[in-house]
Amino acid sequence: MKIWIDADAAPRDVKDVVFRAAKRLDIETILVANAPVGAPANATTVRSVVVREGADQADRYIVNHGEKGDLAVTADLPLAGLLVEKGLFVIDPRGEEYSPATIAGRLSMRNFMDDLRGAGVETGGSAPYGPKDKKAFASTFDRLLTKALRRAQASSE
Repeated sequence: MKIWIDADAAPRDVKDVVFRAAKRLDIETILVANAPVGAPANATTVRSVVVREGADQADRYIVNHGEKGDLAVTADLPLAGLLVEKGLFVIDPRGEEYSPATIAGRLSMRNFMDDLRGAGVETGGSAPYGPKDKKAFASTFDRLLTKALRRAQASSE
């Protein structure tokens, strides 16, 4: 079982939560980005993968290398949809879990908002990332990590 982070836009607080858990539980964690992303020196289970420049290269790498039962962190809804379809546990940096029951609705809303923006409608943006978001992320991450670890343990028995 691995943890994948779509690291191009992941907030520092999210990475810190994941790094602590990865170190504590000795879980391989992979940061995937278009540019180098540093991991703390004491995070021996964390490594960084730099993909070539280009749209969606990091996404493709995660989709191609992630496996059923892994855990992924991304704010990218199309990527989340592909990963959920593949059987990964997926969470966004604000603590929302993407699942087979929720991803279709979220993708539909994203596409609708994209169409509005394309038509010139001002839709606003996300609120700044704050302490409530970090707390929500940490809580959902802990719950999904526990599920992923249980699944990995059950399949190894």
